[in-house]
Amino acid sequence: MSDDFNMSMRKFLKQVGVTSQQAIEEAMRGANTGGKTFAVKALITIEELDMTHEVTGEIKGQD
Repeated sequence: MSDDFNMSMRKFLKQVGVTSQQAIEEAMRGANTGGKTFAVKALITIEELDMTHEVTGEIKGQD
């Protein structure tokens, strides 16, 4: 793969990671999560390539 492709891919994935973390932290800030575990799902699509990728996991709230 080309350098341009790799750089654009890394830039996108960094943006996804940073903005997702900020959104999750804001949603949990001030909420009484009580150490509860929350199911989480991320969905990435490229419509022009008919591609969908789903990642699931868990995030434990603060005690």
